[in-house]
Amino acid sequence: MRIIKKMDMYLLKTFLGLFLMTFLICIFILLMQFVWMHVKDLVGKGVEISVLAEFFVYAVATIIPLALPLAILLASLMTFGNLGEHFELTAMKSAGVSLFRIMRPLAITIALVSVGAFFFSNNVLPKSQTKLWALIFSLRQKSPEMEIPEGEFYDGIPGYNIYVRSKNHQSGLLKDMMIYDYSEGFQNAKVMVADSGRIFFTEDKKYLLLVLYSGESFENLDPKQQRATKSKDKIPYRRENFRQKTMLIDFSSEFNRYDESILNDQHVSKNVSELMHSIDSVQVLAHERSKEQSAQMVEQRYFGRDRTPGRVLADATEEEMGHYNCDSLFNRLSNKDKANALQMAYDKARVQKDQVEYNALMLDDYKRYVRKHEVELHRKFTLAFACLIFFFIGAPLGAIIRKGGLGAPVVISVVMFIIYYIIDNSGYKMAREAIWPCWLGMWLSSFVLLAIGVFLTYKAATDSALFKPEVWIKWFEDRKKQLQPIYEHYSRSIGRLSRRKTGDRR
Repeated sequence: MRIIKKMDMYLLKTFLGLFLMTFLICIFILLMQFVWMHVKDLVGKGVEISVLAEFFVYAVATIIPLALPLAILLASLMTFGNLGEHFELTAMKSAGVSLFRIMRPLAITIALVSVGAFFFSNNVLPKSQTKLWALIFSLRQKSPEMEIPEGEFYDGIPGYNIYVRSKNHQSGLLKDMMIYDYSEGFQNAKVMVADSGRIFFTEDKKYLLLVLYSGESFENLDPKQQRATKSKDKIPYRRENFRQKTMLIDFSSEFNRYDESILNDQHVSKNVSELMHSIDSVQVLAHERSKEQSAQMVEQRYFGRDRTPGRVLADATEEEMGHYNCDSLFNRLSNKDKANALQMAYDKARVQKDQVEYNALMLDDYKRYVRKHEVELHRKFTLAFACLIFFFIGAPLGAIIRKGGLGAPVVISVVMFIIYYIIDNSGYKMAREAIWPCWLGMWLSSFVLLAIGVFLTYKAATDSALFKPEVWIKWFEDRKKQLQPIYEHYSRSIGRLSRRKTGDRR
């Protein structure tokens, strides 16, 4: 019994060390990929280090549910691969310990990790995603840092293009400047050239002060004044020479926080109870809205026909009014009245069709809202369940291949994770577009990987040499030997048929 406990502690110690290492590696790789996606929101904005640190903290919290299954897969694969490579797994099995007993302490640990992953996704992830996206929206709204280059146009100021041939870095004097002002539209564009100039920010950091020295400006006249001129070939303009010209440009360089309360109704900012409450509430609203629309269509007009009694036709008999025979009533009309009636029916049907499409569009907003919340609800469970599935893929796979280190386990883990990501992303798109039910699209990857995990666990428990090349070569040679008599029999039969046909021709 003491030996079993020592074995359990040894396995836990080995696995937790590898798990911590692989988890940090996965966090780093996924974080770099996330930062690369939002690099344009970070570079050139001149934000403080504290804001960048806040961005990285929230980003790490957001990618943890994705990094955790990958780290478990890689760590379990490396753990059992090392045990198999150093014949420790063989020694344990020879001592009468089954593979399931060897995996039991790690399986219990991973089950606890899965429970913790669910509570993390339910309680921590919504808050971190809300703060992260609020910060990203704030960074997108921030104006870029003022840094005018030399020898090229700078368009960082909305409505302006500034060209500077050279500048004095010590005094901040800009030389040989050219400014294109499109702030009032391209029809009222202004062009200014100056020998030199300076750019300052006001004290409140909301405006830009542009001071130009020894230059001139050109401005097209107002279009009304252009129409007043007699010549169409010549466009009048205004020219101004100045020794010093000062311009005040609206350019806020402050970092303004996005209001997080706007994201409170989004699916990414809710836990399980809030998601279920939102789904139920919106489904009730959609059902009530659908009943109102159907009742309105029936009460007002049913396929373009008035439902009020006594308004069939003025000259219809009582029997015709009672039976409401449309064909007989229509045949009593003249050709002109028939054409008018058909046109009126067509117009009313088209109006009714537009009304139906509008009602469907209004209901589609409710359905889209519900689908987003249902997808997020299932995701909180599938990410936690994926941790358990990846362990039962990595552990038996490592016991079969018996390769440790970071070589083969990394390659196999990446391949398995890519398969998982492709299936999960495909199912997510199917659920989002309402092609499949939300539960099927979100649980598709779990179902597929669960089947793979059960198959690999069975093969590892029966000591199957699944990935040995010599086993597969021997299997193909045996199949070849079995099929060789059949192949020879059909070859002889085909030969006799060909000779018989040749003899008949002769």
